Amino acid sequence: MEAVLNRELTGSKTLNMAIGVCFFLTLTALGAFVRIPLPFTPVPITLQTFFVLLSGAFLGRRSGSFTQLLYLVTGVCGVPIFTGAASGWIYLLGPTGGYLFGFILAAFFAGRFIGYSEKSPLRVFGLFFLADLLLLSCGSLWLKIIVGVSFQKALLIGFLPFIAPDLLKAAAAALIFFKLRSRLKEIFSA
Repeated sequence: MEAVLNRELTGSKTLNMAIGVCFFLTLTALGAFVRIPLPFTPVPITLQTFFVLLSGAFLGRRSGSFTQLLYLVTGVCGVPIFTGAASGWIYLLGPTGGYLFGFILAAFFAGRFIGYSEKSPLRVFGLFFLADLLLLSCGSLWLKIIVGVSFQKALLIGFLPFIAPDLLKAAAAALIFFKLRSRLKEIFSA
């Protein structure tokens, strides 16, 4: 992997960014297949959040959020890339739809503020966790509206169970970011 990172991918920053968008789109889709169902909530734990955070940090706010929007559009168009190999626009109206829309906001947030945090591992971790909390808030609000549960119930089934796993994902993403940041930011910077 390091040998690949030490070489320039292409001479074009635009092509590099397009490759980056496709790369993180693929990783987000693959992250949907790493899922742990929880018996008390319709929302599983997945690895997608990890890649959403990294897409924003490495690709920036525009391309990171575009990557996540493209993920939604791809799934809506029928490619089975949502959790459980699901697809179609009706999936967005289900209990996990708010989290999917939250992917876009979380990637934007991470990309927007990574420049203020990237010199400190603790700040990057904090930024990633805040972006993740934004994503969880979108999902919980969606559960309240779509499923019709109370705000308290939405927090109990859509927010609180995901705090510990998402702390771990934010920490892992921060470690990966620090390991690869200088080379990948150079490749993907516009």
